[in-house]
Amino acid sequence: MDNEINVLIKALPLPLYKILSEHPNLENLLEIVLDYGRPPEARFNDKSEIFSKKNVTKSDLEYVGKKIGKFMPDNRAGIQRTLHRISAIKNRENKTIGLTMRVGRVINGTINVIDDIVKKGESILFLGPPGVGKTTMLREVSKFLADEMKKRVVIVDTSNEIAGDGDIPHPAIGSSRRMQVTSPHMQHSVMIEAVENHMPEVILIDEMGTELEAAAARTIAERGVQLIATAHGNTLQNLMLNTTLSELIGGIQTVTLGDQEARRRRGQKTVLERKGPPSFPILIELAARDQVAIHRDVASTIDRLLRGISPTPEIRHIDSAGVISRSQIGFQDTYSPEQAAGQTSEPKESSDILDTPEYDKSDRGLSQAEQTPWSSFPTDQSSSIPNTRVLPYGVGVARVREFLARNPANIELVDDLKQTDVLLTTKAQYRKRSTLLQNAQHQGVPIYVLRKNTEGQLDHFIRNLSSPRSGETGVHTALTDAASGVDRVHQGEYEVELEPQNAYIRRLQHVLASESNVNSKSRGRDPKRRVTLYQQ
Repeated sequence: MDNEINVLIKALPLPLYKILSEHPNLENLLEIVLDYGRPPEARFNDKSEIFSKKNVTKSDLEYVGKKIGKFMPDNRAGIQRTLHRISAIKNRENKTIGLTMRVGRVINGTINVIDDIVKKGESILFLGPPGVGKTTMLREVSKFLADEMKKRVVIVDTSNEIAGDGDIPHPAIGSSRRMQVTSPHMQHSVMIEAVENHMPEVILIDEMGTELEAAAARTIAERGVQLIATAHGNTLQNLMLNTTLSELIGGIQTVTLGDQEARRRRGQKTVLERKGPPSFPILIELAARDQVAIHRDVASTIDRLLRGISPTPEIRHIDSAGVISRSQIGFQDTYSPEQAAGQTSEPKESSDILDTPEYDKSDRGLSQAEQTPWSSFPTDQSSSIPNTRVLPYGVGVARVREFLARNPANIELVDDLKQTDVLLTTKAQYRKRSTLLQNAQHQGVPIYVLRKNTEGQLDHFIRNLSSPRSGETGVHTALTDAASGVDRVHQGEYEVELEPQNAYIRRLQHVLASESNVNSKSRGRDPKRRVTLYQQ
């Protein structure tokens, strides 16, 4: 039995301790729940179970209370030199009628999946639901920065959950220093005190949740101190909806446009925009203990979301053997704050590719293993070029086939969304937001919107999709250009911008970059849309 788990269950009354100490799955224990008048419950990674038929009594709760530390104003307590957290439920007379005894563990290796991000020295916000491992990762980050990177690290420990209960911090934080907080309401002031009194290079904070803490984070960021913190939430979109915590990522404000600007944008007179620079340039979503989604440029990501464009964070997964796999996928929820406010995002031009940041296939959510190796594509335009699979929706299939018969192009019509490279629809259909369109957005499939279902619009679509425009090079030249750019990045250049290309060629360039372990993204609008290569 793990010694620290044994310390926690020893705080239970003897009959309950004996039962739980013999449990075969004790190593996966997450928490113990004791509610007055109910049987005790043990919660594990995959299930919960009642481990005694006898109901919990007030004397049982009093017994546990005497074995643990003093409850603070946040109704949390701990056990000396351990990472366990005991939270109380109290009645209107301020008497304890329930306890949640959460197991605190030191899990080594959780930082391996993001150690390159932490080394950069930029402020990072970890986002995730309760119990996903935010505090565990924060604890290991503190040790890594203090012991491996030799930085001056100060932990603002509100509930003693990061460094354990008692005045002597748990060894899991390494040589990091820990400042305790007497009351949760004082966390923001202790954050500022840490900067002013102890000259830290890094400050770590768990569970940021108030406006004052958000303001303190901005102050710390402006003073050049690296800030690493956690907050509750599932995705970046959730954080944008939180009026308090959205200040951590720059804040969201409503802006009224002038008549001329509104006409230029072909949209509403009021739009949502980011207030200022985010306090945390990097945001990491913890989907599970072994999987993270990394937003390397929060400011750019927020701006894209406010335009209704679904960004593509870097997804990393670490398996049981410690092997890290990486992929680039889009969000499962293409939330647009304008839509939430009752506004509808209208397509501006017939050539607009909507609700995906990149028109290229590499941006559609394919893992590296699923992408076709770039070397297998033809290197000469005279060669056979693979067809782009198009799913017409609200556009007559017979009409499109007839048009393609008269205007041959490397396009294949399909009727299955899973096989689709581009979904073709009309402006009228797009406004209806049908289930198929929503599913396409969720899967990151590019959506091409025709203003009208005419042959002229179809011709424009096909030319944009399959034909190089003026100033664009052939496939071979474009891939050679991309390979040269990859070499320049490997040699130390931070960013290399390639020549504008059509969507098909950009797709190949993205795949080449992915195969060469170089990041890539598309910038600009057609006909000047181009791929930019940059360091991982």
